[in-house]
Amino acid sequence: MSFAMNALQIVALLFVLVLGVLVALALAFYILDRTQTGDAIRRNYPVIGRFRGLFTKLGEFFRQYFFAMDREEMPFNRAQRDWVYHAGKGKGNTVAFGSTRNLSIAGTPIFVNACFPPLDDQFAATAPMEIGPTAAVPYRAKSIFNISGMSYGAISRPAVEALSRGAAKAGIWLNTGEGGLSPFHLKGGCDLVYQIGTAKYGVRDAHGNLDDEKLREVGANPHVKMFELKLAQGAKPGKGGILPAEKINAEIAAIRGIPEGQDSVSPNRHREIGGFGDLLDVVDHIRKVTGKPCGFKTVIGSSDAWIEMFELILERGPDSAPDFIAIDGGEGGTGAAPMPLIDLVGMPIREALPRIVDLRDRHGLKDRIRIIASGKLVNPSDVAWAICAGADFVTSARGFMFSLGCIQALKCNRNTCPTGITTHDPRLQAGLVVEDKYLKVANYAKSVINEVETIAHSVGVAEPRLMRRRHVRIVQADGTSIPFNKIRPSYNPPTPS
Repeated sequence: MSFAMNALQIVALLFVLVLGVLVALALAFYILDRTQTGDAIRRNYPVIGRFRGLFTKLGEFFRQYFFAMDREEMPFNRAQRDWVYHAGKGKGNTVAFGSTRNLSIAGTPIFVNACFPPLDDQFAATAPMEIGPTAAVPYRAKSIFNISGMSYGAISRPAVEALSRGAAKAGIWLNTGEGGLSPFHLKGGCDLVYQIGTAKYGVRDAHGNLDDEKLREVGANPHVKMFELKLAQGAKPGKGGILPAEKINAEIAAIRGIPEGQDSVSPNRHREIGGFGDLLDVVDHIRKVTGKPCGFKTVIGSSDAWIEMFELILERGPDSAPDFIAIDGGEGGTGAAPMPLIDLVGMPIREALPRIVDLRDRHGLKDRIRIIASGKLVNPSDVAWAICAGADFVTSARGFMFSLGCIQALKCNRNTCPTGITTHDPRLQAGLVVEDKYLKVANYAKSVINEVETIAHSVGVAEPRLMRRRHVRIVQADGTSIPFNKIRPSYNPPTPS
């Protein structure tokens, strides 16, 4: 009996102590909230006002996992992400009992199945396409779907290595991003597109100018197949960036060719490129120094502004043209950027792509300049639409981040990425196992390509690049659909008489 009483007394004492601590904490928070001047809610409603901030932070979590429907989230909904996750595992993406997609939403593409599609034995895989016929070493690109630019530094070491090995297994290219060529890009032995940003990391001299000797050295690497001059990216068109000193360790400094422990500033544009003539000159210079094809990446603000470039190409001759133009949508991408630029600046890919394709074709440069589309194109329907619109290739960054395990935690700029993709915290990076993730990268790429080929077969052509705008209808505001070629007719050269 005495033992039971002693136990009850101990429990009661612990309860009183815990209660005392809670009361003391509440009193301390009350005083802090009442005396602080930065938050009106906490000042007027001390202690309980703190729950507003807590619930705001938790709301993102609860919406993602409990309250949002499969196709409601932004920037990518659960249905889009789940498709990538299933594709990455190499599992079939067949579903039962009908589509969950709302086919009455304006802008939805609906592909036009043929009355009598080709038989299965008439179905052909996508043919390779040559880029840069005037370069000393043209590139014969095997895949329509490839990995867009993500720099080592912006993403982690295991993420880069998994992308490299996955790209090699799938037979696709990997864009290095503007952070230079790291050893981890080379781990898999895949084809690489070397991106040159405004800071010219990896190919710069001490003053930030293009260094021909370094350029020639990178071009000599057999894995580097092309060079991409980055004028702008969808996340932040018209703005450069600052790589803070604390992120520039000895390894990053050596790869990028910058001093260790000092802030590194990327200008908002290439200082030596002030017009289209300068742009064509620099593209041609890189092509001649490296012997490899060279093009550029940009975001379109107005397609009218680009007429001057195409007219200048005709004036100088087709040899002066860039080998490719990569069009990034203004929807924002993997890069951290100010919200006004992500939300408000740059034409979306679904408007920009057909405009630039038409300009190229109208100037007779269809066989000279390849068009690469990028910007929230992560699922087969997105890629198939872009091919119908006139793209020769499609690249994705965020789709491949999902294949690496990204859960859209929206913490890319905080070094706290829970999946180890965009963090340099060794503890968090340990969660990204390269041996597993590179297979998911390859499976995802193969699944997209296979399903785009399936769509092409359904609409009645032998392979994706034979699809045209007439093969897809676009849903309008009233729920009806119109053939894409009626909304934006493709340019067709006049027939010789």
